Amino acid sequence: MYTRYQQYLQKELASIEEAGLFKKERIIVSPQGAVIKLNTGKEVLNFCANNYLGLSSDRELIAAAKEALDSHGYGMSSVRFICGTTNLHKELEAKVADFFGTEDSILYAACFDANGGVFEPLLGEEDAIISDALNHASIIDGVRLCKAQRYRYANADMNDLEEQLRKAQEQRFRLIVTDSVFSMDGNVAPLDKIIELAEKYDAMVMVDESHSAGVVGKTGRGVTELFNLRGKVDIITGTLGKAFGGAIGGFTTGRKEIIEMLRQRSRPYLFSNSLPPMVVNAGIRMFEMMNKTNFLQDKLHRNTEYFYTQMKQAGFDIKPTQSAIVPIMLYDAKLSQDFAARLLEEGIYVIGFYYPVVPKGQARIRVQLSAAHEKEHLDKAIKAFVKVGKELKVI
Repeated sequence: MYTRYQQYLQKELASIEEAGLFKKERIIVSPQGAVIKLNTGKEVLNFCANNYLGLSSDRELIAAAKEALDSHGYGMSSVRFICGTTNLHKELEAKVADFFGTEDSILYAACFDANGGVFEPLLGEEDAIISDALNHASIIDGVRLCKAQRYRYANADMNDLEEQLRKAQEQRFRLIVTDSVFSMDGNVAPLDKIIELAEKYDAMVMVDESHSAGVVGKTGRGVTELFNLRGKVDIITGTLGKAFGGAIGGFTTGRKEIIEMLRQRSRPYLFSNSLPPMVVNAGIRMFEMMNKTNFLQDKLHRNTEYFYTQMKQAGFDIKPTQSAIVPIMLYDAKLSQDFAARLLEEGIYVIGFYYPVVPKGQARIRVQLSAAHEKEHLDKAIKAFVKVGKELKVI
């Protein structure tokens, strides 16, 4: 039986490669950081990690992880509700709630699981989910697993959102769901206007803070801080795998009754292994660091503004950004791959993004800034972009 299917897969894979859409992994043999070493032996500057605050190899977080290995062991060998909950898990859940100004929190193996497990336990056939068209794949998959009626509005388009809310008035409960920062464009959802419409049409609001937590807002507390709306959002999901240390782990935080219902019925929580204590303790230490200083957030904001301004002046087509994501628009899929390959030769590690990750004809290189970057790193990257941009007739 597999022979025919194998032939089918081989043909599909060949067509993906011929279309210039084949994804290849580059192998890193060093800790994650501004400067990384590849298995080729070459050291390069990394401008495509979610390591926004530069904490992936932070000594304090590594020390916290080692402490938990000694005090609580390597793993829990259980789901949370059987024998997989330690004092560390409960402490981290409290830290998450305190950071975002919410009532309670629940941990998951990843934010993909948090988003995948949030809708089905809370909403049924008589309810409605109104989702931004550019929401992350995990939200899309989570919505598909739920029997609620589905409505979609154009990215950050409040007129379209209002129209969908009008259509959803016949449903029992309504939930508006949006990314905080849209990961391919770097734009921030207009949360203030979303909340206004939610109040007008009696809807709840859910925000995925994965790319904004630690980044957006004066102290990095995300879009609710940016728009002065702490406590106004009913459900917030997020990750420990980006700005918050870059390991694994996700969370949902919000209204206490919602979190309690997720503990009872959210399948990824009920049927997935508990987070390792070392990851949990490092998360606790990270939130303690966040409460002490804004140094990393301030440096990240300066780096982003400098890079964006210099690249714009160099003549690149760049989407406006309110985050640490700077999309360099190239439009053609093959060009995005060729551009990234040439940049690697210049010592700059970036990735070209193209369909199906972004719409057809919208290929780009997504540059992600970090507090780990120094000014000389930024200048080297800008110089390389300009050199390759001229070679490939982009500028």
